[in-house]
Amino acid sequence: MNLFTRPMKLLTAVVLEQTSDAVVKALLELGVMDFIHIDRLDPQQMQKLSSRPSSVNRMMLEDMRHRVEALLKQGHIRLPSSDILDVKNLEKPQLDEYRKTIDDLTTSLLGLKEQQKESNQVVMGLEEIRRYLNENKEEYLDLRVGEIGHGNADDLKDRLASFGGLLESISDGEKYISLTLRRDISQVDPLLEKFGWVESSDSNLQKQALALIKSRLETEHQKAVAVRSEIEHQVDEMVAQQQGPLFAIWANLRLNELSDQIRSYFAYTKNTTLFSGWVPVDQAENVRLAIVTASEEQCVIEWTNASALPREQVPVAITSPRILRPFQKIVNNFSTPEYGTINPTIFVMVAYLIMFGLMFADVGQGIVLLLIGILGTRDYAKHPLKSDGMLSRTVMELLIYLGLCSIVFGVLFGSYFGLPLFPALWFNYEAAVAGHAQGGLIHDVFGILGLTVRFGIVIIYTGLILNWINLIRKKSFLKLTLDKNGLVGGLLFGVGIYMGFGFVASNYHSFPSDPWIAPVLISCIALLILRGVLDYYLSSSSERSAKGLGEHLMEAVIDVLEIFIGYLSNTLSFMRVAGLGIAHASLMSTFLELSGGLHSVGGIAIFVVGNVIVIVLEGLSSGIQALRLNYYEFFSRYFTGKGVAYEPVRLSSTFTNTK
Repeated sequence: MNLFTRPMKLLTAVVLEQTSDAVVKALLELGVMDFIHIDRLDPQQMQKLSSRPSSVNRMMLEDMRHRVEALLKQGHIRLPSSDILDVKNLEKPQLDEYRKTIDDLTTSLLGLKEQQKESNQVVMGLEEIRRYLNENKEEYLDLRVGEIGHGNADDLKDRLASFGGLLESISDGEKYISLTLRRDISQVDPLLEKFGWVESSDSNLQKQALALIKSRLETEHQKAVAVRSEIEHQVDEMVAQQQGPLFAIWANLRLNELSDQIRSYFAYTKNTTLFSGWVPVDQAENVRLAIVTASEEQCVIEWTNASALPREQVPVAITSPRILRPFQKIVNNFSTPEYGTINPTIFVMVAYLIMFGLMFADVGQGIVLLLIGILGTRDYAKHPLKSDGMLSRTVMELLIYLGLCSIVFGVLFGSYFGLPLFPALWFNYEAAVAGHAQGGLIHDVFGILGLTVRFGIVIIYTGLILNWINLIRKKSFLKLTLDKNGLVGGLLFGVGIYMGFGFVASNYHSFPSDPWIAPVLISCIALLILRGVLDYYLSSSSERSAKGLGEHLMEAVIDVLEIFIGYLSNTLSFMRVAGLGIAHASLMSTFLELSGGLHSVGGIAIFVVGNVIVIVLEGLSSGIQALRLNYYEFFSRYFTGKGVAYEPVRLSSTFTNTK
């Protein structure tokens, strides 16, 4: 894992037009270049260059590839991955031939798909009727007993079955029972009338009808499910027979899409091809060798260091271990870090887990989260075609971490499904909330609040230190020194912490009166206001005309106010960690009290339901609050989010930043 974003270099190369296809294949196979359009050259040079119309329609290729994927999904075949892509097999797509193969298979499947649709309707209708019968909701059903005046009973049975209805013959073979959903009565009435249905007035038959039809319902349902399964099996077999050709078509379409994407960045003269793109420094030599080999050494390659261009133009590649993927997602969902700055993933992981553990500390409930995460992750691994539900793949992976974190903090706080089964290694959280904790530094609610405030101070200062490192790397020394998140801001925050703890130590009577406090505060405020003056005089003349000295000074004053108000609110915001932790402990104590000490079946049921409620509601709240504190209290200190994601053209459909 890199502590900072990966160093990048800009490549600009010229190759002979006749070797450009070989170069495209080489670059695609390597898959590390993030191409850019050639728009940084001198305008006179640009006039000599031209683009060329693509020999293929990329939209058409993509549409045809999606049709192949749809057919594979119908056959429950896992979609092909980049593993089957081999640049050596790249050839001109035979679109007419591909289209015929796809159309023929689609036509063959149409009949089966129609049968599958009808079978699904039958199964769903029978399942709905069965559910209403089991729930004693006969008012949603239409039950009739009668005779068929004309027509074939089997025909009527098939017609009723098309929307989930049943027709059952009574023992004498002359009378029948019709059972359908009441909502279908507008279709059933004309259908029965067509077959000359005559309603029976025999009250005994009416009473027996429901019992008779119930016994038949399960058998019909099993038959309908078996028919549906057989049709699905036929569909799967038909698609499986064409799997080889479909995979080959998919691979060549995908290769042509990617090749055309690369060519779209190329510019041409009469005999040469020019292209440019960003490459990680550790891959630069591999890219150079690939171009030299593919162009038969007929090429010119020029490298430009990232430092020669504005940071916002350099793509950002972050490398983190695969096991940190959930936390990398948290960072990516917020924004892309600025090039050359710290990779925040590991810091986000530590901060997030500690926050969650302080809010949701329980060994038993942690084991539940851990098991859900493990089972969910395994289920997604076994069913790669399964779409993400409310608990996505990333959330399932995150639950494994959260479960382990809850177990660790549960041991520290001595909580096992809310029960103190073993002594706490640190302090008993429930006892501290109740106000009768014995020994230790934390023995009441105020101690818990103080703990989370101290934790918040550590998080904020960690963010400040990361910001200082980033500013040093960017050589932004003025901002490093005279900024609300710079050294002066950090010093003011430190003075504020000293005064705050001194105020608490005096039992909220007075602030510390050390002689150095006032000079330090005045000096820091003066330096921050000086920053506004320096910004004005160091800016360009056009910027000065757009924003005068007064505006710069006003911004400096606002920064000073924000330090005093913002740092205070940011620090106190971490008290919500204590709030949720206290709520968690209080809820568990309440459910334990309501259960009556687990001495009865009802008490055990209340205790179990209480744990489920706490796991769902408190677990969700703790996860959201930990995310919020990371985004708004931690990231705001050092994360600029001005980066552009590194997106090389490669064989895999998506670029992942994890290994």
